[in-house]
Amino acid sequence: MHGPASSGWLLVALCAVSGAYCLVRMRSGGEALMGFGMAAMAVPAAAFSPPSWAWLAYAFVFGAAAVHALWAARAGAHHLHHLAGAAAMVYMSVVMAGSPAHAHGQGGSGVPLLTGALLLYFAGYVLLTGVRLVPVPAVAGGGASAAWGDRPELARACRLSMGIAMVAMLLTL
Repeated sequence: MHGPASSGWLLVALCAVSGAYCLVRMRSGGEALMGFGMAAMAVPAAAFSPPSWAWLAYAFVFGAAAVHALWAARAGAHHLHHLAGAAAMVYMSVVMAGSPAHAHGQGGSGVPLLTGALLLYFAGYVLLTGVRLVPVPAVAGGGASAAWGDRPELARACRLSMGIAMVAMLLTL
C-alpha cells in the first residue's frame, strides 16, 4: 500500500502481531493468513517494492481463501466476514497490480464504488466490534481461569485491529 512510511510500518506491525496471535490460537488459519497477508501488503513501497507478479500471487492466494470462506459459510454466517476480507484483499491486489507505484489517490473523480462499499462495510464492522469490546460487569464466581488464548476479548481485539488496518489500507488505494 502506498502512503507515509511510518504509518505503513505501524500497519505491518499491527497486522503481523494480529496474525501471530491468530496462529498461536490455532483456531483460525484464515485469520492468521489475513493478518500476515495484510502485513506483507502494508510494507512501505520505499522499503520494498514487490514485482508486479507478486500482486497477482496475492490475488490468487486470497482468491483461494475467499473460495474457502464461501465453502465454510455453509456451516455458519460468521464466515461471510472472512469472505468479505478475502475479497477485499483480492480487490486491493488487483488494483495494485494494475497501477504504477505511488499512482493511487492522485487525480481521479473520487473513491471508486467498490472501494467505497468495502470502506463502509469495514468501518461498520470496526464500530460493531469496538462496541462488543466494551466491558460488561463481572459475573460472581467467574474468574480469570481461562487461558490467554481462550479469552474472547483478545480474539475480538485482534479482529478489531485487523478491521482498522483494512480500513487504513482501503483508504490508501
